[in-house]
Amino acid sequence: MSSMSNTEPPAGIREFSVQRFRHNAMCSELDDIAIEQPLEIRIIANQSGKPHEHAISITMRTPGQDAKLAIGFLVTEGILQRQEDVVATRVCRSGSVVRVKLRAGLQLDLDRLQRHFYTSSSCGVCGKASIDAVSVQIQTPLQSGMPTIQADLLGQLPERLRTAQSLFERTGGLHASGLFETSGNLLEVEEDVGRHNALDKLIGGQWLKDAQLFPQSVLVLSGRISFELVQKALVVGIPIVIAVGAPSSLAIELAQRHGMTLVGFAKPDRFNVYNDSNRIL
Repeated sequence: MSSMSNTEPPAGIREFSVQRFRHNAMCSELDDIAIEQPLEIRIIANQSGKPHEHAISITMRTPGQDAKLAIGFLVTEGILQRQEDVVATRVCRSGSVVRVKLRAGLQLDLDRLQRHFYTSSSCGVCGKASIDAVSVQIQTPLQSGMPTIQADLLGQLPERLRTAQSLFERTGGLHASGLFETSGNLLEVEEDVGRHNALDKLIGGQWLKDAQLFPQSVLVLSGRISFELVQKALVVGIPIVIAVGAPSSLAIELAQRHGMTLVGFAKPDRFNVYNDSNRIL
């Protein structure tokens, strides 16, 4: 996608010169490209009365909202349970490291936390030993049949998400996660080159504002539905997940196990329900 503006591109975008072939001719133009850079997530926790720093993860992400990303990652990995667990977050000057200081006395499974794994921008479970390695305990059971959403509204949500994707509009290269009320009101949207990062940013931001809204909300994804995205949604108690693409087999199995409503290929006039249609009216 092309940028014709003389202004600086927004955070998360970099301009590159490209050669475009159109109408039997080649021409040079500037193109907006989504930035992909590594981010290391570290936690600072008290051990034996002294602060100790631990590297938790490295992920390839689009810069911006890095503190939200770190918080969302730690929440969905089961490390953070309450807002009081977080004392402070700090992104280093270079932007390549984010540190989350945890409250004194917080009990941590350091053996599990010190697993060193690499997360690629395409798949959050890449580099982890197995699916079991990312299966954190889901502590928030979903309420059966609640909340509910109208079928005609459900099919409109992906397009409402697409309209809110300002960086995708300029680059065509970013995933998005959007949190909606069942009335269709958009609560929060985040974009990233990694679909799991976009969801971590979304969860981190909403968790810091009001985690009580998750069980009454709808998650809309701009792409396919992977096991890990369903897992992250379940950790915070989101009962309905809608996507423009298809779910994987493991995503369906996890949704079935926990009673999540899972919808794929959502369009205004059609969608597929892969599990629990009771929340759709």
